[in-house]
Amino acid sequence: HVQLVESGGGLVQPGGSLRLSCAASGSIGSINLMGWYRQAPGKQRELVAVITTGGSTNYAGSVKGRFTISRDNSKNTVYLQMNSLKPEDTAVYYCRIAGTSGDYWGQGTQVTVSL
Repeated sequence: HVQLVESGGGLVQPGGSLRLSCAASGSIGSINLMGWYRQAPGKQRELVAVITTGGSTNYAGSVKGRFTISRDNSKNTVYLQMNSLKPEDTAVYYCRIAGTSGDYWGQGTQVTVSL
């Protein structure tokens, strides 16, 4: 049984920072891709950032230069450092880990950017 546990969401003022973490446990096998997605109210889920086993990254244009994705392979953990947050970054953030045993999603963590 594979489980993803997310942490780090919360309420922050515009211009502030948050760091999300997502740790995978269980028989996940070899991990190919780790990433973060988000879904705002009334909108479809969208890619925020992904990182491959080799360290290659891809970011949504709206977060490039402000967010940084990283991973700790020894801990099966992926991080998302979010700086210069804007109200439009408000959403539920989901982590995704894709490996040889399957494609897994976290339960989601709320990020709210507001005064």
